[in-house]
Amino acid sequence: MGTKLIFATVLALLTTTLMAQPNRIRAHGIEPGILPAGPLNAITDVAGVRVGHLTLIAGDSVRTGVTAILPHEGNIFQQKVPAAIYIGNGFGKLMGYSQVEELGNLETPIILTNTLSVPTAADALIDFTLGHPENAGVRSVNPVVGETNDGVLNDIRGRHVRKEHVRQAIASAASGPVAEGNVGAGTGTICFGFKGGIGTASRRLPAPDGGYTVGVLVQANFGGVLQVDGLPVGEEFRKKKAAGGSGDGSCMIVVATDAPADARNLKRMAKRAMLGLARTGGIASNGSGDYVIAFSTAGGLRVPYAPASPLLEQKVLDNSAMTPLFLAAIEATEEAILNSLFMAESMTANGHTVEALPVEAVLEMMGRNGKK
Repeated sequence: MGTKLIFATVLALLTTTLMAQPNRIRAHGIEPGILPAGPLNAITDVAGVRVGHLTLIAGDSVRTGVTAILPHEGNIFQQKVPAAIYIGNGFGKLMGYSQVEELGNLETPIILTNTLSVPTAADALIDFTLGHPENAGVRSVNPVVGETNDGVLNDIRGRHVRKEHVRQAIASAASGPVAEGNVGAGTGTICFGFKGGIGTASRRLPAPDGGYTVGVLVQANFGGVLQVDGLPVGEEFRKKKAAGGSGDGSCMIVVATDAPADARNLKRMAKRAMLGLARTGGIASNGSGDYVIAFSTAGGLRVPYAPASPLLEQKVLDNSAMTPLFLAAIEATEEAILNSLFMAESMTANGHTVEALPVEAVLEMMGRNGKK
């Protein structure tokens, strides 16, 4: 790694809420969808969910990091949460899929990082889980690690992420505002030919639909033809040759909700998150690893490691109650991706320069087309 490697834990609480940050899309009057956002417009609007980032920047070639998402504040292995994973396009290295698919629950934090650091992150998650005194007798852990390839802006072959960086991201995880853009696992990512990054958003259902919250966090590193709130701004950029890049790449999407949805309906929610990606112009190309991890924090659905009875009593939503949650997942995913672009900054590294999305040009296009 070298002594020149400078790393920082990026999760300082902001003095204002995320809604007021000048570069988030809502600060520009862009409000996709019809459902209201939560107070932070972030995945942490789902009570108990915490997010931590560790950003690695060194010299002119290291631009990578780690993002950790924790479903609740307790011992996740001992109190597992219902979860599901949907594969939009499987050109990726997601770890932990098969057990989540088989058992329908999540037993570790979710870690996002770069492609070649997945094994390191998984090893760190195993250390983290075995390190809990309650888990002294545990002999099997299913670490869940997602990734995108940041090898354009980052010396990915150097594998600069270390286990201690993963542990620091987990330790820094907090509720409240979530840093976006060039942070954590989004430090070196590219989206629609512009600088991508971490983005987040949320939706809150009206009381007649349960009043539940859905929060989304994305690691945006994919391509297509950008659309902003339905306007195909990417077409104009391409005509002006203002953005390069192919449709390949990847997007990790994490969906959290406090709704009492079981693993089967969480997978149905996860599928809808891909519709949110499509609304931004993403195409899930051949070389794109697009995965959605969805989980519920509903207390009544926790799965104990050592249940007192072989029978679990749970109340879950009926299928007919899922439609508003589907819409919330779509809208929050769309806005999270757009926030990742609007919050990212231009970056030069590893012999490449990737410009930030020209926000003023986007706003001019939207005004010209009656979208603002």
